[in-house]
Amino acid sequence: MKSYWLVTKDNKATLEKREVPVPQPKRGELLIKVRASALNRGELIVGGVVHGGPEKIGGNEASGVVHALGEGVTGFKVGDRIMGRCRGAFAEFAIMEEAQAMRATERLTWEQAAAAPLSFITAYEMVVQYGKLKAGEWLLVTGASSGAGVCSIQIAQVLGAKTIGTSGSAEKLEKLKSIGLDVGIQTRAPDFSEKVRQATGGKGANLAVNLVGGSVFAECMKSLANQGRLAIVGYVDGQHHAEIDLSAVHSNRFEIFGVSNAKLTPPEKAAAAAGFKRDILPAIESGRITPLVDSVFAFEDLPAAKARMESNAMTGKIVIKI
Repeated sequence: MKSYWLVTKDNKATLEKREVPVPQPKRGELLIKVRASALNRGELIVGGVVHGGPEKIGGNEASGVVHALGEGVTGFKVGDRIMGRCRGAFAEFAIMEEAQAMRATERLTWEQAAAAPLSFITAYEMVVQYGKLKAGEWLLVTGASSGAGVCSIQIAQVLGAKTIGTSGSAEKLEKLKSIGLDVGIQTRAPDFSEKVRQATGGKGANLAVNLVGGSVFAECMKSLANQGRLAIVGYVDGQHHAEIDLSAVHSNRFEIFGVSNAKLTPPEKAAAAAGFKRDILPAIESGRITPLVDSVFAFEDLPAAKARMESNAMTGKIVIKI
């Protein structure tokens, strides 16, 4: 089968097209014929390659049709239309654990279905599982046009919370407002805390999701309400270090946490997927929210799709059609 591999060369993640055998499902796994897969920044930098070894078939989420079942799989049958987190999705066939598989409603295109699993489950962990966002609270998302940022905004809608997003692009903010963003702040600098407080009546955000990195960490702290929570997720700015005001954390009872799939155990991954299926997937199935696809590339054009991600031009998910 055709596949794209991620290989570390000169401290960068590069793509190589290879012909490899079709994988075979083990116990508890499904083999799917991939129809579409989405790109994720965490995988397409060196860290993503290192987590899977010096080289691996790329792609961590997909939509497609069940082609074969491993031993013990009872919840699906050959021919089912599914989506989910998986491994090796930049290929014609990929392996998906049954715990990660979910039915792809007919209302979604293959591209929309492929855009849902990883970013939505990551956002679910940030906003619901650890962020504990409630109806009526305020969510702040820095770098809001990313896949996880868009999903965080949409999950907040389902919960009945209000949202603030930052972006350097006025065009991106308008697009985000069209899908439910309440307040947009146009900036790439750490200068948004005062506007966050103005939007929230002086109280600050109850939960902040930092998808930018160390350059805005302190400003996210300044933007928090009493007993606020701060999620650390991405490093678009390349800054992995930041100063922290411990007295502010102490006096305001802040909670700071990170969300990453790098060290999650299979049971932990299964628990996050199960929570998303229970709490958020019904809103996708009903049409209340829809995965936002930025652009679609042919499988052969995956390097161009990677270049678009690296340019930070997207709003939502970049998808490849297989």
